[in-house]
Amino acid sequence: KRFIESYDGINVTAPFKEQACTKADILSQECQVIGACNTLKKTDDGIIAFNTDYIGIMKTLLPYQTETALTPTTLVVGCGGAGKAAKAAAEAMGYQTVVMNRTQYNPEIKPLSAFREEFRKADIVIYNLPVRIPEIEMLTETDLCPGKEKVILEANYRNPSFDKGAIQRMVEMNPLIRYIEGREWLLQQAVTGYELFTRKTPDCEAM
Repeated sequence: KRFIESYDGINVTAPFKEQACTKADILSQECQVIGACNTLKKTDDGIIAFNTDYIGIMKTLLPYQTETALTPTTLVVGCGGAGKAAKAAAEAMGYQTVVMNRTQYNPEIKPLSAFREEFRKADIVIYNLPVRIPEIEMLTETDLCPGKEKVILEANYRNPSFDKGAIQRMVEMNPLIRYIEGREWLLQQAVTGYELFTRKTPDCEAM
């Protein structure tokens, strides 16, 4: 109600991204695929829903595309709004995608008990859960695949599950591990949101 009465656009955060999508008059192409949005904007044609998480993931991962895998295998951990955006973005980039979640609501979703096995296979891991699962601490040198490039992107920028201690331990076992903190993803989706709201390109470095 406050948005309708007082604002031209808003950002939507968890856990309301899927609910907000149902309130829009028009869904952008990525929202039609994902079923979740994080940006709503008023227009003469009605309220349009966008998902800048989706675009932010693409912008974030492009510089880190592995040279060792022509078609990277991506493990998406978590199936909330951010997880759905991550899956859609990875598939749009042509990556082979495996999805894992705490709740298995369809047979294609892997259980968290398979985390180490799927982590071992993945070239890219996109971690969207708000909490750290015990399996992170259980990762061994075999799971980390020394000599193989592996990228980890985490959504949580406030309390990351892959903290400095965990990353340091992993890098000691495999120096080719590349960790992208959630603030980078946050920045890239914010840049897109700024462009949608203002129709101007922001100073990304200043942001």
